[in-house]
This record gives sequence, C-alpha cells and structure tokens, in this order.
Amino acid sequence: MRNTSEKPSRLARWTLGSAGLLILLACWWGGTYWLQTRVPLAAALAPDQTFSSLLQLLLSNELTEHVLVSLRRVLIGLLIALAIGVPLGLAVGASRYLEASTGIVFQFLRMISPLSWMPIAVMVLGVGDAPIYFLLAFAAVWPILLNTVAGVRQLDARWMMLGKSLSATRWELLRSIILPGVLGHILTGLRLAIGIVWIVLVPCEMLGVSSGLGYFILDTRDRLAYSELMAVILLIGALGFALDGIARYLSRHWIQR
Repeated sequence: MRNTSEKPSRLARWTLGSAGLLILLACWWGGTYWLQTRVPLAAALAPDQTFSSLLQLLLSNELTEHVLVSLRRVLIGLLIALAIGVPLGLAVGASRYLEASTGIVFQFLRMISPLSWMPIAVMVLGVGDAPIYFLLAFAAVWPILLNTVAGVRQLDARWMMLGKSLSATRWELLRSIILPGVLGHILTGLRLAIGIVWIVLVPCEMLGVSSGLGYFILDTRDRLAYSELMAVILLIGALGFALDGIARYLSRHWIQR
C-alpha cells in the first residue's frame, strides 16, 4: 500500500500548483461572465481586461511609485515591530514573573483588530505616514513577540550552563547562544507578521494619503476604471506571495543550517 503521507516531488508540486491556478482562473472567468448579465460593468473585471490593464500600468510605470511607497511602509512597520517585539520577547521569555504579569495584557491587545485603532491613530498622529506606521507595527508586533518568547523557552538549558561555566558575560550569552537559538522562531514570527501587515496595509492606505496601492484602489474606483482596480488587486496578491516566499526561504535556510 502506498504511503499517502509521502511528500510530492518538486515537479508534482509545480504541476498541482499550476492546475490550481488554472482552476482559479476558470472560476474567475466564469464568475465575471455570469455577473455581467446582471451588471454590465462587471465585464471590466474579466481576466482579459485585467491582464491588459495590468500590462499597460506596468509598461507606463504608473504603478512604480505606489508599489515602492507601499513596500517602504511595510518595511518600516516591520522594523518597528522587530525593534519592539524581539527585545520584549527576549525579556518575557527569560522571566516567568514577567510572562505572568504581561500574558493577559498581551493577549487582550493582540485580539483587538489593528484597523479599529484607525480613528485614534489619525486623531493623535495626524494624516500621513505616521498613523500607517503605527497600525502596521501594531499588527506585526504580536507574532514576532510571541514567537520570540517561544524560542527562548525552547533553548537548551545546557548551552546556557556551558556559557556561564566559561564565564561568558550577558552580552556574550545573548550574542552567541540566545539570539542564534531563537532566530528561527523570530523569522517564523516575521513571516506571519508579513502576511498580517500586507492585509492591513491596503485599508491603512485609505487614510487620506496620496500614494500607495490602497490609495490607487480608491483612485480607480473614483475613475470607474474597474479593470485597473482588478489589476491592482492582482498585483497586491502577487507582491504578497513574493514577500511570503522570501520570508519562507530565509526561515527555511536558517533552520537547515
């Protein structure tokens, strides 16, 4: 009897993945064809119109600035989350008392949707990039923090004892034992954070800014350019997939070291 848990080959994965994309494309085409009988404007959402608009936008470099601005916001939001989540995760993971005193607070804050802070963020920080950075960092910090805590908890105590027996300072323990030991968990948290941030980004960029992919979606809606709107949605999915692939590669590369 063949083992059903056997891992498929790379060729099989690519074949199955391509088949899944073709099925999705067929459903997209059929859905827009069915919808345009009721809503004539839905014809602009069809794959042929979408890919044509996407090609025109890419060739004209009209989307370049918006893509770069969105990627910059994601990068800064993730850097802020890393700067907060990693040190805090190391501290919480190293102290049971600190974990007990912060556990309920962190879980409570984590369950609040980042988008619910939008009115307060705009009121306090004003209109512009600052509230977007806050919302993205708030969304990204929790998976990074919690995975860092989990990484510290899974460190082999014998390595710590060995370091202390060699009279290693706290900085040497952190640099040579703790950080290398938890880096895989941090990268896993970063990958989860990228997925969350990329989802939160688009509505955040509807906060009165004049650039970014979220802003461009509003612009296409106002111009009734629905094929361009679908093209941007497709591009957002492709960029998110690429970012997740990069994070997955870094995480896998580190774990295999």
